[in-house]
Amino acid sequence: MKIIACYSNKGGVGKTTTSVNLAYAYARAGKQVLLCDLDPQGASGFYLRVKPSKKLTEARFFEDVKRFVNAIRASDFEGLDVLPANLTFRDFDVFLSRMRNKRSRLKKALIAAGSDYDVIILDCPPNFSTLSENIFKAADEIVVPVVPTTLSERSFDQLVSFFDEHKLRKKKLRAFFSMVQRRKTLHHETMDMMRERYRRRFLKCVIPFAADVEKMGQHRAPVSVYAGRSAASAAYQALYEELENGVVSGK
Repeated sequence: MKIIACYSNKGGVGKTTTSVNLAYAYARAGKQVLLCDLDPQGASGFYLRVKPSKKLTEARFFEDVKRFVNAIRASDFEGLDVLPANLTFRDFDVFLSRMRNKRSRLKKALIAAGSDYDVIILDCPPNFSTLSENIFKAADEIVVPVVPTTLSERSFDQLVSFFDEHKLRKKKLRAFFSMVQRRKTLHHETMDMMRERYRRRFLKCVIPFAADVEKMGQHRAPVSVYAGRSAASAAYQALYEELENGVVSGK
């Protein structure tokens, strides 16, 4: 079983759309996929027509495999299930801070509850926290969308510094450029500069800024379902293929 976290410490960079489209790509390839919507806003579940949990379940339900499994819902797509968002997920940090073995608890819970799945994808909230550090340790790969702008560049620098300061494995970071506008000189210059600085961190695929991605909220489905021949659909497929077949070296 592989655990993939879609994470960014900056909002509005395409993290949730990446989570949904990547989960769909894995499912379409024949994998059994669980998409965990860890962001209390519940956007991943919304895109896949899965309602947030109405019960205010305590965050510690991750310790209870039966309750975890019972909370999982099927999506409209074969092989793709969803753990819906829950408002109490905002209390994860308080819960984790009280645990002695807080660093390994999340991974143990995911492995125990997700034993029927080939891939677990985590749609993560955009912040640095005890939860995010747990996610960094639990995930096999951390997929990081980066918009090629100054603020997103700064956010990625902060993420890399966080990994250095906490002695986390940077090899897990699989960054890629998101919401790219080819006509903008700034985007080209920023991509060239960041690829030069972080040669081992960035994937080759690029997700374009496209109306087809923005329409996910209207169609409530992955891009490939309603715009299968679009550039955005091809880009998300390329992201899936590069994650499956590509290799990023380094510590």
